[in-house]
Amino acid sequence: MRRILVTVVLLFCCATTSLADDYNYVDPAQFKLWLELGKDMAIVDIQVPEEFQQHHFKGSLETNSYPVKSAVDKQKLDTILPRLFASQNDVVVICPRGGGGAKNTFDYLKEKGIDEKRIFILEKGMQGWPYKELAVGSK
Repeated sequence: MRRILVTVVLLFCCATTSLADDYNYVDPAQFKLWLELGKDMAIVDIQVPEEFQQHHFKGSLETNSYPVKSAVDKQKLDTILPRLFASQNDVVVICPRGGGGAKNTFDYLKEKGIDEKRIFILEKGMQGWPYKELAVGSK
């Protein structure tokens, strides 16, 4: 009985770990390089309007869909889907902290048919972005 319990606990831990690994992240230094090199990509910004005005990246697709939980939030993302399907460029999701809202966006875009290999989340989001000079509106 104990062996079965240990096996179940180990399987649960492995499953939980793999769930955490279901997202692709780009660290700030790599994303900075992508910006500087002019990499073709779609930058999907889900920040609320006030935060977007304070700091965002040039060329970002402003969706104001944070936290991407409600049908209304998801409808805001629907407006950019044609642009995302029109190319095979990578998609970088920008949210306030790179957490739940970004994961919700990743999941929703994947559900809508965007290849998950193309979708990246900026680690630590805009609040953790250390290269302020590359963000529009930053002070």
